[in-house]
Amino acid sequence: MPIMLGITGYSGSGKTTLLEKLLPELAHVGLKVSVIKHSHHNAQVDKEGKDSWRMKEAGASQVIMACDNRWALMTETSTPTSLHYLAQQFDPQLTDLILVEGFKQEPIVKILLHRQGMTKPCPPCDGYVIALATDYPVQTSVPMLDINNPAQIATFILDWYKKVANKEQ
Repeated sequence: MPIMLGITGYSGSGKTTLLEKLLPELAHVGLKVSVIKHSHHNAQVDKEGKDSWRMKEAGASQVIMACDNRWALMTETSTPTSLHYLAQQFDPQLTDLILVEGFKQEPIVKILLHRQGMTKPCPPCDGYVIALATDYPVQTSVPMLDINNPAQIATFILDWYKKVANKEQ
């Protein structure tokens, strides 16, 4: 299974914005990166009335929508799906590293994001936090990264990834 790294923080900390900047940096150095994003909303990929939506409404538990340049698997669930199960759905030929946005309670290694202007204080670093990315100095036992320097964070991720990948071989 590909290696997973969480990008976590409170809403408004810049997780999605940082991921948008990290993905091209990591692709540039040859990493095939996939993303799992958690949403607290009832995410909809289908549009009401479209064929895939009609198949789901008719009782299909899974529907694959495919065209010439992409495909998507939509699965109906009655309970939340585990992060481990979701990670297994990626094609290992297309994925070296899975960046996980959200899922902050999951026991995976993560980079914690926090901004000085946030109303909530920076949460404590648990045993899974391998770095803290902020826009202000913080006393911490983990490496400090500049949340506004995606190249620095990408280098940190690449170095971490190489260490973990070498241990798994």
